[in-house]
Amino acid sequence: MEALLHPSIPNLPIFFTVYLLLYLLAYFFIFRQWATKLRPEASSCVISLAHGTPAVILASWAILSDPIRDFHSPNTPFQSLVLDYSIAYFTMDLCHYLVFYPTDVLFIGHHLATLFVFITCRYLVFHGAFAIMVLLILAEVTSLCQNVWTLAGARRADSGFAARVYEVLSPPFYVLYTLVRGFVGPYFVYRMLGFYLAGLADRVIPRWVWVSWVCVVFTAICVSILWISNLWIELFRERNSKLHARKKIE
Repeated sequence: MEALLHPSIPNLPIFFTVYLLLYLLAYFFIFRQWATKLRPEASSCVISLAHGTPAVILASWAILSDPIRDFHSPNTPFQSLVLDYSIAYFTMDLCHYLVFYPTDVLFIGHHLATLFVFITCRYLVFHGAFAIMVLLILAEVTSLCQNVWTLAGARRADSGFAARVYEVLSPPFYVLYTLVRGFVGPYFVYRMLGFYLAGLADRVIPRWVWVSWVCVVFTAICVSILWISNLWIELFRERNSKLHARKKIE
């Protein structure tokens, strides 16, 4: 196993440049008529859309094209490409938070932790990308729905159409997110942890690396469950308020 960081290849700066240009395009042109306070978040959604669904497709392809597909299998060239694609996105979105929301410690910490997992897998241990690809799919499979929901939520106060989209999209998005982050994700992490605890990856992935991976993913899942739980509570509270208002009118 190589102990030193692998020299960078052109893919990473190219991907980062594309995300940067897309972000600037969204901020200065696509959303130029939006309120100034909404444009950063909307621009972040655009690069998230450019990353999320393509990442799911690319990661799925990377898994299916890997003949070994195991928690400690060597990274294939295509898996390394997908990792670079995601590293570039999270680096760009991290810059977005540092510039516009420097006090948002939760998201900044999330992005730093995610980058740690991707970078160590890609440039330090060169193994374990199969597990990271599956986790990437689980993290981004809700991306399209979530970003549309976020954009609609940002404009629902001044747009009837956005408010309707937000209201209609909320329940199915919450259900999908709950299933993925509350059930499928924890089950996969359980399988992942069981494999690593058996010592089957210790020769190629140092224990401190896979322990940190599991800790990062476990923390992210807990935060996700807490976030979606609060959204469910808010949804039921709003529905109950509307129901009580209708009963009073009747």
